[in-house]
Amino acid sequence: MRVYVETLIKADLEEVWQATQDLAQHQRWDLRFGRIQAKPGGRLRYTTLGISGTGLATRSRRLTRSPTESRTGSLSGSRTGSRSESPSGSRTSALRFGSAHPLSPIRSGSGYWRYLPAPGGGVRFLTGYRYRPNVLPARLMWWATAWSFDRLRLWLETGRTPERLLRQALAEAALRTAAVALAACALPPLAVLAVAALALAVPPLPTTPAARRCLRRPPRNPTDHHDSRAQHGNGATPPCPRSSNARSAPTSPASTPSSSAASG
Repeated sequence: MRVYVETLIKADLEEVWQATQDLAQHQRWDLRFGRIQAKPGGRLRYTTLGISGTGLATRSRRLTRSPTESRTGSLSGSRTGSRSESPSGSRTSALRFGSAHPLSPIRSGSGYWRYLPAPGGGVRFLTGYRYRPNVLPARLMWWATAWSFDRLRLWLETGRTPERLLRQALAEAALRTAAVALAACALPPLAVLAVAALALAVPPLPTTPAARRCLRRPPRNPTDHHDSRAQHGNGATPPCPRSSNARSAPTSPASTPSSSAASG
């Protein structure tokens, strides 16, 4: 299975890097992880849907030819990865992950997180990964990744904490559900179906995380993402492009696909 998610974050690259690479910050915005812990000896432990795993974390940095930083951890199992920085200012965090637990959402995979300075300002934050599914369908995995990316974006752009954004999303979902329930009590079946369809179709508030604001495929033009957000206002991005001839995610060693997990 392949997953690609991209968003444009109007924030400094260092802010995005810190919010995604710091374990304490990462677990706050990523819906796929209940907890990410650093353990003695450089080990990490991730908890996904109550299922835990461990891994080994190492770090190295070279400031001469190509700065790199290595990380390993676990996505309900184990994960290995590395970070590189190019002269253009872009960064890549690559990794491998997997788990032998029979209830783990993913058996194994590899992926990357990329941080690309956007022409119009901000950072194109994207992930691409391949994985062997276990219990979760690909569509749900993409949704969880994209929703988390938009939650991260809103946190860095508006200052609203990830916890507050989650509460807001739950409240909005509850209102939509209540509207359908009330319609079911007072309206005929066809009208109830219309209300339900409307509840699903109406876009979330601009300050509520939404997976639909993220891209499913790499844009043909790096400025497309920036321009489309500017046209839609309020920092919102349009639904993901679905053209069949869109470019595939990068697969070079420096950008080996990133996990739905610790990467993305």
